[in-house]
Amino acid sequence: NEKVPMDMWVWVECANNGNGEWVHLTGDLHVLSAVTDDGAGGFHVKWHFQPQGISGVGEITGDKYQGTGVTQGQFNAKPPFPYEETYVNNFRIIGPGKGNNLLVHQNLHITVNANGEVTAEVDNVKIECK
Repeated sequence: NEKVPMDMWVWVECANNGNGEWVHLTGDLHVLSAVTDDGAGGFHVKWHFQPQGISGVGEITGDKYQGTGVTQGQFNAKPPFPYEETYVNNFRIIGPGKGNNLLVHQNLHITVNANGEVTAEVDNVKIECK
């Protein structure tokens, strides 16, 4: 359970009246993770990332933005195989006015069997302005 300082530039395509602009975001990312040994040679990892106080300013417009959302996932393995991972990301950069919010949603799942073969794979990404 920790706070990780963030300092990043993000391209917000819907900012600046639809012309886009770079937004410099800073603040803390709350990171919560747990690893469990199952006693049978496997392990399980869960994680949760959530922006806390992440905000920024548009490079061109000077508009203020707020970073919100949550990312969660889990990984289960019995090394080297099999393993499976599931990941869900909802990240939002909220700006002033209508149509100035960048919404990113991603869900990922992969399953690898005991022979190291991928038996299931899903990777959906949706990025939109609202």
